Parts: sequence; C-alpha cells; structure tokens
Amino acid sequence: MARRVADKNLDSRDARRRLTPRAKPYWRSIEKGLHLGYRRRDGAAGPWIARHYVGDQSYQETAIGIADDLSDADGVAILNYWQAVDKARARMKDRALADAGVPSNPYTVGDAVADHLHYLEHEKKSSVEARYRAEAHILPQLGKMELGKLTAKRIEDWRNALARQPARLRTRPGEKQQCRELDRNDDEAMRRRRATANRCLAQLKAALNRAWERGKVEDYNAWRRVKPFKGVSAARERYLTIAEAKRLLNACEPDFRLLCRAALETGARYSELVRLKVSDFNPDTGMVAIRRSKSGKPRDVVLTEEGQDFFRLVCTGHAVDEIMFRKDNGSPWGNSSQQFPMMKACRGANIVPVVGFHQLRHTWASLTIMNGTPLFVVAKNLGHRDTKMVELHYGHLAQSYITDAIRAGAPRFGTVEPSNVRALP
Repeated sequence: MARRVADKNLDSRDARRRLTPRAKPYWRSIEKGLHLGYRRRDGAAGPWIARHYVGDQSYQETAIGIADDLSDADGVAILNYWQAVDKARARMKDRALADAGVPSNPYTVGDAVADHLHYLEHEKKSSVEARYRAEAHILPQLGKMELGKLTAKRIEDWRNALARQPARLRTRPGEKQQCRELDRNDDEAMRRRRATANRCLAQLKAALNRAWERGKVEDYNAWRRVKPFKGVSAARERYLTIAEAKRLLNACEPDFRLLCRAALETGARYSELVRLKVSDFNPDTGMVAIRRSKSGKPRDVVLTEEGQDFFRLVCTGHAVDEIMFRKDNGSPWGNSSQQFPMMKACRGANIVPVVGFHQLRHTWASLTIMNGTPLFVVAKNLGHRDTKMVELHYGHLAQSYITDAIRAGAPRFGTVEPSNVRALP
C-alpha cells in the first residue's frame, strides 16, 4: 500500500483557504521525482498539478484536476487532496508504463475536459466560466466515459437531457443544489435552456477536438455528428433607455454610480472596469485601455467627449498606479460586489424587471447602434473579434441605420416617366 503523505497546508479545504493567492503553486513531495502542486486562486477553485522529474534538471507539469474548494469532490475532475495524490501517482505510473511500451489507463472525457481547462487557464484566461460549466453540466454525466467509446447517441442524449433540466441557483458548497422551477410550456424558458445546452455542447466539442488534435483519440466523428439546437441563441437583449439610465445613476450610491457611469460610457464588462488603473485612461487620445479582457486580448475603448470628461474627473488627484474605481471605504470591488447595489439601484429607479450590471454593456451597444454606428465599429469597442456576436444580439437594432444608409447612398436614375397605362378597375 502506498505511503500516505499528509500536508497541513493542502489536505483540507479550510487549510487551503488560509493560503495566500499566488501564481506560483504550493508544492508537496509525494514520491522521488514526483510533486503535487496546488495553485491558490482568489474567488475560484484552484487546480491540482502533478510535477514529474524527466531528467537533466527538468520537470514536466500536468494539470490533473480542480480542487474541491467550491464544489464537492467527484473523483474525476474535482479532487480532494487524497484523490489528487492518488491521481498524481497514477500519472507517474502511466508515464513509466508508456516509457516501457505498456498500455496505460484509458483516456476519459474527464481527462479531456481537465486538459482543456488547463489550456484555457494558461492561454485564453477565461477558464472560470468554463470550469463552472464543466463541473455542473459535463463531468457528472460524461466525465468517467472512455473517450474512445463515446458515441454520438450518448452525446445527443446528454444534450437533450440537459435542455430539459431547470436552471441552477447559486448554492453554498456542501448544500443540496437548488434549481429554479421550469415551465416547459414557456417558450422563452425552453429557449434559454436549449441555449445553455448549446454552450455546454460547444465546450465539450472544444475539449474533445483538442484531445483529438493531441492524438488521444483516433476518430472525431462521434461528436461532430451531434448538432446544436437551432434558432435558440438570438435573444433580444434588454437595454435601458436614456431616461432609465439617468434614473438608475441617480438611484445609485456615490461609489457605485461611478462604476455604472463607466460601464455606460465604455460598454466594458464589470471585471474589466474593476481592474482599471488611473494610468489606463489616456486624456490625449480620449481612450481607456482594457489590458485584460475576457478573451485575453487587450483593446482600447474610444470615449465620447462626455466620457472623456467623466474619466478625467475620476482620475484627477490620483496616482497613476492607483485602482481607478474603489468603494467608499477604500476597498476594491470584488467578484460579485455589484449584485446587491445594482438590485437596490434598479428598485430605487423603478426599473422593472430588475437588470444586472451586464445590461449596462448591452445598453451602450444598443444605443450606439441605434444612433447609426456601423456594427464593426461597435464590435471593436466591445472587444469582439468580428461582428458575429454583435449581429446576433443587436442586428435587429441596426435595421433603421441600414434603411437610412441605403436610401441615402443607393443610385438614382432620374425621374420616372409618367405612363398612360392604367390598372383595370
């Protein structure tokens, strides 16, 4: 029986919570040439990492799963400390068997998803949402399946079952998962569930495609045959009118009002705004630099004259390395700190139904498009690679601009000559 290696800093959820968040993993030696690492993340579950000595003073690191910081361990993708130790040892054994030409354990869907999350974390910087989707919807049903035995029917059955499940509610770790009631006669409710199923299917396919590209499976037809639900993604986003936006700002607390005004002036996401520093505003160009976006790509947001005046006022008197937006008590805005102030402001402004902070981004995009701004310009300011997402969510708002543009720019061929032909009565 393998020796049990305890670690007071890593072997419990509470112990890991006391660690300082940092990019460098906390390491524990498991065997000669094998270490288990844990990267502490602020507001998200940290990954387990196996580090193998490969010779010549070199190590190879491999993500083996996610710690049970927020969700209960399932033994596949969400691991407690002892499961992570066992998996690290199993990986070391697999490496030894592979070096000897002996077949190792089968590669599962859970392995493919874990490798894909590791890729997103290090390459795309957008793994938090993907990890939640994987833990909630993909791994419980498909995680233990051997990738080579996965069939199109199994994936399609999973997709269909997911579309019939009610939406999950935020639930504390360790408690039974709470869900909303689902009215299957409500077309909009069913559309949203199918849209969720499509997003989960897209993430699953991305993980499996990456596994195929890395030679983990020979055939990719099983998942390529499964198509997403059609006609369920084009929801018309709720946006505020100018009058509603003004009422909302007036109803906000002073510190939160600055954050909301910044969102209305830029169309930036909440996570992008709370990371802004004073130096990110350039008064000479009238732009705000978003250095870390959801996609991982930086961009410059162009401001109107009013927007420039607003950011100039916010930044005046502050050092260039200061966080631009803080609470009145001086603390930074956290991951979900906007939810309660937004709900309170909506109620104070009599905005029904209540909107979330992200709707301020939709408001900027919607009003800008309705004022005649070309879609590709809006897409660039929002940080989209092309106009696909803008067309999907806001294309209907551009119809008046298209109509006016055609009537203004289409060729004219002179006055139509009158005719003596008359229609029969």
